[in-house]
Amino acid sequence: MTIYQDSDIFIEKEISQIPWIKIFTKEPYKELGDVPKELRVKLWEVYDIVEDEMKKYYNPKKINMASFANMLPRVHIHVMARFEDDNYFPNPMWGEKLRDTKLQLPDENLFFETLNKKLGQFL
Repeated sequence: MTIYQDSDIFIEKEISQIPWIKIFTKEPYKELGDVPKELRVKLWEVYDIVEDEMKKYYNPKKINMASFANMLPRVHIHVMARFEDDNYFPNPMWGEKLRDTKLQLPDENLFFETLNKKLGQFL
């Protein structure tokens, strides 16, 4: 599900127990170094906004950021709000599941609205 897009980037929601979004460049660059400098700067500015809003809205124990791109060989950044009682913590979300819990989180749609507003103000 796409939750934001402009002429350079788009942001998708990852289906998960935790708040998890992925920031993509619209142009499918293979490596971060292939991305033009101006767009790289914008990508990290968008990341900063996403991380800041995620911390404020969800109050997680930690924000995880990853960019492997082995399975999907294009530039994208995973941003995940982690909680001590999520199913995998402290393991990575791709690691061994440690428990079955149900997190009590605020409405994600309100987070998406707030994020869109902040990104719209910046971009």
